[in-house]
Amino acid sequence: MRVSVCRKAHFNAAHRLHNKAWTAEKNEQVFGKCNNPNYHGHNYKLEVWVSGEIDEETGYLIDLKILRDIIEKEVEDRFDHKNLNLDTEEFANLNPTAENIAVVIWGLIREKLNDNLELNIKLFETDRNFVQYPAIQ
Repeated sequence: MRVSVCRKAHFNAAHRLHNKAWTAEKNEQVFGKCNNPNYHGHNYKLEVWVSGEIDEETGYLIDLKILRDIIEKEVEDRFDHKNLNLDTEEFANLNPTAENIAVVIWGLIREKLNDNLELNIKLFETDRNFVQYPAIQ
């Protein structure tokens, strides 16, 4: 039987949307308030969806404690209460848009899961703005 399970998490982080190759004027034009040189923050909400076949011996798709521990180590410990631009290697040279943050988180979690499991995430920057990765087909 094929199922999906979900674990929710959250982290708080600051960032600045900025392209170093552009002028200050162009960054302001494209990113607006999100280009504030003093940064700004979000209370990110994360949904981590894992899909696959139920293990006949355990009855689990994945032990949710294991998934919780992966999210804690790979996402919360790494990004919570950090300035993404300044405090993380992942965004030292990558603009920390919600889209890029979602792709990075997906990669960090994906490498810790068994190959037989599918992974989808939703990252909520606000209640109205969120990213799903991989994209909806």
